Amino acid sequence: MPKISVVFYQDEDGFVPVQDWLDKIPPKAVAKCLVRIERLTELGHELRRPEADFLRDKIYELRIGLQGINYRILYFHHGSLAAILAHGITKEREVPFQEIKKH
Repeated sequence: MPKISVVFYQDEDGFVPVQDWLDKIPPKAVAKCLVRIERLTELGHELRRPEADFLRDKIYELRIGLQGINYRILYFHHGSLAAILAHGITKEREVPFQEIKKH
């Protein structure tokens, strides 16, 4: 499958949730997140565990772990050519349902 475009969601006011979240996490975690985003660009729908996983309701997660902390970037596919990065969270065990419902 060809590379896909990865797009950061931006709201009407110009706020980019994933970028805001990346600005708040440690630099080493950001570096790992950027690697995972690049893998999504390269593999698109074919990216699977342990790097990505389907959650529910057409929402997927990029999975990043560092020093016992789980970082997640939630995203969805726009057709077969793009993935939209919606927002990022730091989690313990499971992505809270309310985070998925935001989309």
